Amino acid sequence: MKLRKILMTAGLLLATTTALATPATDELFARYKAEGATGFDAGRGDKAWHKESKGTEGQMMSCTSCHGPDLGKEGKHHKTNKVIGPMAPSVNKERFTDAKKIEKWFKRNCNDVLARECTAQEKGDYLKFLLGK
Repeated sequence: MKLRKILMTAGLLLATTTALATPATDELFARYKAEGATGFDAGRGDKAWHKESKGTEGQMMSCTSCHGPDLGKEGKHHKTNKVIGPMAPSVNKERFTDAKKIEKWFKRNCNDVLARECTAQEKGDYLKFLLGK
């Protein structure tokens, strides 16, 4: 009986995480794998999301500099103060539904925060992390 409850809980958690994936993210994961990335990891994505590095303007920043620490809430661009909708797809159903937009924002934000483009591996890890929110 106890094993059955554990298996049901595990299945529910897996279904919940899988439900947040979209056709766009599935397409991007396949693209990143084709570019040589493997084994996308939410833990690595989480660590990278919070890691500070020197941005394009020489300031120390991380993804949380604009998106904030709670991905279920709005963020604000560090320079323009423009409001950024919640990143968590559990709160913002429009997140991660357009592969072109996802790639556009990866290009812009990786350049701002890391002063370079993200690798396919990094993008896959970020997506894996964000889809779990």
